[in-house]
Amino acid sequence: MTDKVLRWERAWFPLALMSVVSFSFLMIYYLDPSVLSGVSCFVMFLCLADYLVPALAPRIFGSNKWTTEQQQRFHEICSSLVKSRRRIVGWWKRLFTLKEEKPKMYFMTMVFSLAVVAWIGQQVHNLFLTYLIVSFLLLFPGLNQHGIITKYIGMAKREINKLLKHKEKKNE
Repeated sequence: MTDKVLRWERAWFPLALMSVVSFSFLMIYYLDPSVLSGVSCFVMFLCLADYLVPALAPRIFGSNKWTTEQQQRFHEICSSLVKSRRRIVGWWKRLFTLKEEKPKMYFMTMVFSLAVVAWIGQQVHNLFLTYLIVSFLLLFPGLNQHGIITKYIGMAKREINKLLKHKEKKNE
């Protein structure tokens, strides 16, 4: 079920997902718990879920047997997770390759990137920034499934290529 919601198999799933996230963050903002209280409530919620899910899941979802369709979808989810992990490890290796081959470029890139992140962190409230990150991470599978990310990355690449071609023409 979670996979269906994250991939937006129905038109109202993104709205429901963002409603739950927004309500949760509004409650956190309204209650303004301390860090210790927030961590305690989060762990308490996890313990409650750990206790209730095994007891309630068979009653809610039925005790039907695992089908080949469910097995195939499970395999697709696992493959997707493995591909994501490989991409992250690939980016990590590229970063360290840059560090070894071009240490000055690595240093300048890291300092500039971290300075921009620090500036954003200083300008934007922590809870709002966390809300944006959580929202993006939850919407990402659906955006990817529906080709929205590919569309906008393609548009950005075309614009960058236009700028580079325009710059080359100017230099000639």
